[in-house]
Amino acid sequence: MKKNINLDYNKIIETLERLERRISERFPDSGLRLVINDFLGIARESKKNIEWISKPHLIIRFLTYFIIGIAFAGILYSITRINFKFDLNTLSNFITTSEALFNELVLIGAAIFFMVTIETRVKRKKASKFLNELRVIAHVIDMHQLTKDPGMHELTEKSTENSPNRELNTFELQRYLDYCSEAFSLVGKVAALYAQSLPNEVVVKTVNEIEDLSSGLSRKIWQKLIILNDMASRETDQNQKKIKTNKPPKTRKKTDSK
Repeated sequence: MKKNINLDYNKIIETLERLERRISERFPDSGLRLVINDFLGIARESKKNIEWISKPHLIIRFLTYFIIGIAFAGILYSITRINFKFDLNTLSNFITTSEALFNELVLIGAAIFFMVTIETRVKRKKASKFLNELRVIAHVIDMHQLTKDPGMHELTEKSTENSPNRELNTFELQRYLDYCSEAFSLVGKVAALYAQSLPNEVVVKTVNEIEDLSSGLSRKIWQKLIILNDMASRETDQNQKKIKTNKPPKTRKKTDSK
């Protein structure tokens, strides 16, 4: 028997809270910490929205069924007003009545379809609003890592008047970029919660777009991390070679000749 495997928004929020604490401890004055804090607020609000989306809305459904019942009652009433005794004099009236009844059925059918889907459209509108906020958060996180270029953080003597501040060392820059990558992943996970609760075609498409956006931005981060790790490895090798080169040679002990 297969078990239903679903994303747990409580676990996702706990992970995001832990990420916010880690950034606060290492980069307390950074703009990234403020962005993640805003992201955490959106995620907590999304939890309430997802719970609202997952529940059936009885008032909307009652009104929908009530209006549909009135529509069917109108159809039945129209049918009872039709004269089913045909002759040459009433044939033209029958054609006119049938055409009017057909048009009425089409309009009522469209109204019924509108009423049946109104609950989904209300939920979809609410989900789309917060999915758009997640898309914006992903772009804002990306803005905070644009100037974090490998190899430039230690060349402060070549900075110009308008150059960004590069005060992070190699290890701090690695952690900063890693935090950004984790944040991009969590943006996609929070978005996936909406598709899980409301598997609507429009919502699923929007969630997939956000996940693709987050994955693409995260790949840029990992390209920088690979370059940075390679530079750190080369720097470590050079330091080890210098240590070996500067190490004094061992002196041999003189032995008395017999």
